[in-house]
Amino acid sequence: MQTAAKESKTGTGQMTGTKKRLSESKKDMISGYLYIAPFFIIFAIIGLYPALFSLYLAFQKWNGLSPMTFAGLNNFKIVLEDPLFWKSVYNTIVMGLLGTAPQLIIGIILAFLLNLTFIRFKNFFRVTIFMPYITSMVAVALIFSVLFSNHETSLANYVLGLFGFDPVNWGASEWGTKIAISIMVFWRWVGYNTIIFLAGIQSIPNDLYEAATIDGASKTQQLFYITLPLLKPFILLTVFFSTVGALQLFSEPTVFLGAGAFSRDEAMTIVMYLYRDAFKLQSFGTASATAIILLVIIAAFATINTMLTSGYGRGKRRAAK
Repeated sequence: MQTAAKESKTGTGQMTGTKKRLSESKKDMISGYLYIAPFFIIFAIIGLYPALFSLYLAFQKWNGLSPMTFAGLNNFKIVLEDPLFWKSVYNTIVMGLLGTAPQLIIGIILAFLLNLTFIRFKNFFRVTIFMPYITSMVAVALIFSVLFSNHETSLANYVLGLFGFDPVNWGASEWGTKIAISIMVFWRWVGYNTIIFLAGIQSIPNDLYEAATIDGASKTQQLFYITLPLLKPFILLTVFFSTVGALQLFSEPTVFLGAGAFSRDEAMTIVMYLYRDAFKLQSFGTASATAIILLVIIAAFATINTMLTSGYGRGKRRAAK
């Protein structure tokens, strides 16, 4: 009897201890969720809800004031049959390639140069290269409106004149506008990518460079056979962000062209087309449909870029072997 009573007390004590531990773990779990709850609440309000509402709105006809009416796939049909939409896709891809591809290449080269031991005033050059990224868009608009003025004496036309070219009407010609906006994109973002690449280069052990130098490898060989293969994760990151940013191009064309940006076909981007439908034509259904199409385009381009970039490192490793 006494033995049974002891066993009963022991079992009760163990159950009580287990319950206490469970209650403490539940308290820890609840407190953890409470700590991270503000982020998810804010994300749900300003991120998730607008995205879901836009998806719902893509199948509705709505001008922002009158009641919504179900439109099915008609909004997508209107957008895909609009020649201006395909012109905006063409403009976005062209300006994205002209502004993004050079900045990735130049960014890697600048990061490699800034990491060299014999370069002096490194911090000054790093801050200087990063400055365009944090420069106000108003200041950028003023600078580039002067640089690419339609006047023959503008700096861009003066440089062209030095090489024997005729002045370009940058604000009116199609390719002049595209090139000017692409240079603006390049100028703003090359420093941002350079800093990311520089962080990646500094994470590479110096022993590899020292061993390569002892083996007689030049700086160019070290760049192509050590730096670039080991920078693969950073290249994938910058390619992804640059692709998304290029396909969402909006600020630079609107700032450069000013009030007439939405009435000009030569610089109309997908996001500008979306903005025009929503806030100038009050056609929120087609604007939301454009946003869904843009999401599909971004996913497709990001996948293609990732596949092309991921294959680069494997090719270099096979060549090194």
